[in-house]
Amino acid sequence: MKAGIVGLPNVGKSTLFNCLSNAKAQSANFPFCTIEPNIGVVNVPDPRLEKLESLVQPERVIPATVEIVDIAGLVKGASKGEGLGNQFLANIRETDAILHVLRCFNNDNIVHVDGSVDPIRDKETIDMELQLKDLETADKKLDKVKRAAKTGNKEAQAEEAVLLKIKAALEAGTSVRAIEFSEEDYEDYVKPLQFITDKPVMYVCNVDEGSAVSGNNYVDKVKEAVKNENAEVLVLAVGTEADINELEDYEERQMFLEDVGLEEPGSSKLIRAAYKLLNQQTYFTAGVKEVRAWTVDVGASAPQAAGVIHTDFEKGFIRAEVIAYDDYVSLGSEAKVKEAGKMRVEGKNYIVKDGDVMHFLFNV
Repeated sequence: MKAGIVGLPNVGKSTLFNCLSNAKAQSANFPFCTIEPNIGVVNVPDPRLEKLESLVQPERVIPATVEIVDIAGLVKGASKGEGLGNQFLANIRETDAILHVLRCFNNDNIVHVDGSVDPIRDKETIDMELQLKDLETADKKLDKVKRAAKTGNKEAQAEEAVLLKIKAALEAGTSVRAIEFSEEDYEDYVKPLQFITDKPVMYVCNVDEGSAVSGNNYVDKVKEAVKNENAEVLVLAVGTEADINELEDYEERQMFLEDVGLEEPGSSKLIRAAYKLLNQQTYFTAGVKEVRAWTVDVGASAPQAAGVIHTDFEKGFIRAEVIAYDDYVSLGSEAKVKEAGKMRVEGKNYIVKDGDVMHFLFNV
């Protein structure tokens, strides 16, 4: 699962990407310095993993990860191929969620592609280009469906009605994610078309250091503009994050954070939020060889969770031994959990909960 960082040129996308990942994307004060999408595999900060490590003392610890893609800046006319438009739109289509970076700071030394700072205008520019591309997708599908609908094909008529609803919404400037569909219509007709504006989105307001804790007027405007979108808004001083990232010493980083008024780097919050945006959750395996965080979709069954480790585990699944994270931590070890009768045996229908400590029995 990948989250793509998008935005206009020079809003701080590549600097943010560099903060999140060990890969160092070129970051320069001109548009299109990121041509190929840079991909970084980022560890998901999780204090629960550190706690399990302190209890189990394993040989190694492996965190959950999320893929972040830094995509070239988009400009007006991208849907018609302007700038790096077609490439940008192809790259964003391959991601599962969107981290939309908006410039919410003033700095005369950093050129804005439109000449002034206005995060709402910037948001609308990108929204419009993505909506135009989705409109193209809907129109192409409609051309095919209409012919079948005219013959009286009930399935085609139902699909045509959904597509016309999407077309009308997009033409009115409404993204697909904001349209209400029945569950059946969504699964049958909307999901297969992979509309770009149907992807979950989080708005990242890139602010100056002084606004890192409580935001500013620009951030207030963004929150007001997206209140009906069911989207999260995260405030991040990307330049400050980059400075923190340069410090090698943990204590120095903590002092820097305290000076700014932050409890943890904003990038840690962003990674966790991106993980959640991708509808992911974590379960753990804990043994002397390894304590590990595994990623599964929210709502995954025990066999599906086992399959993340190895496909054979899913095929030959017999049962799962499950310990709630809080029980493991309060009792201190697997042995004590068993003594207290807190280890559960679950079958194929068990739905994994975030933080479960699991052990699978299988037979191939």
